[in-house]
Amino acid sequence: MDNLSRSVEPEKRDTKKISTAFYEKELARLQVELVKLQEWIRHKGLKVVVIFEGRDAAGKGGVIKRISQSMNPRICKIVALGTPSSREKSQWYFQRYVPHLPSAGEMILFDRSWYNRAGVENVMGFCTPEEYNEFMRSCPEFERMIIRSGIILLKYWFSVSDEEQEKRFQGRIDDPTKTWKLSPMDLKSRELWIEYSRAKDEMFKYTDTKQSPWYVVPADNKKRARLNCIHHLLSSIPYEEINREKITLPPRREDKAYIRTPFANQTFVPEVY
Repeated sequence: MDNLSRSVEPEKRDTKKISTAFYEKELARLQVELVKLQEWIRHKGLKVVVIFEGRDAAGKGGVIKRISQSMNPRICKIVALGTPSSREKSQWYFQRYVPHLPSAGEMILFDRSWYNRAGVENVMGFCTPEEYNEFMRSCPEFERMIIRSGIILLKYWFSVSDEEQEKRFQGRIDDPTKTWKLSPMDLKSRELWIEYSRAKDEMFKYTDTKQSPWYVVPADNKKRARLNCIHHLLSSIPYEEINREKITLPPRREDKAYIRTPFANQTFVPEVY
């Protein structure tokens, strides 16, 4: 963890811009630390849950991608559930999420979570007032149970301004590789900006607890948000570097009796490029 504290900061924290060179250098350094954390989680059998919530286009997916891209997918797993089935709708609300909680040596990244009930389900009328009120009562207890079981729980809320969200939505409209990110629900969220703000405030009032606090990530600047979130994640879980033996490649065994299949007998992808 000593390397985590030796962060070079050539730019002031309150400046809006952050250079690409500095961002890439810091991100690479933090990703090395994430791998060390991964090995510590595996070695100690830790169980970690990280929740990412926030408005549409706030940058949750971007930071999840940067966290997971250098890690072992068998240890660091992403959970992004779709619309619940009719069977799931009939279950105890948290039942749908419990099977995705980690076993020893795993870290689970929830790209949205059980907080759907406090946000989109509440605002869009997908749950009844009674179901919503029950969620607000039971969610803190559910999270206390999770923590008492030995799971490390971290909750991040990505906060983006009205102007920046509109800019990002427009960018998705104009980019054919990102248009799929704009669902009818996303567009409706623009119309119901105030309603979602009220829902978030109410959610924090009930679920921002001492045992399980919300950590707000200012996300108008994507690069800064990613670095700050990853740095905080690393600082929230004490870890040490696991010393591993230096890997030496063994010599390849030769078998003179083996004859490889001729290339002419194989079907190759056309070399278009």
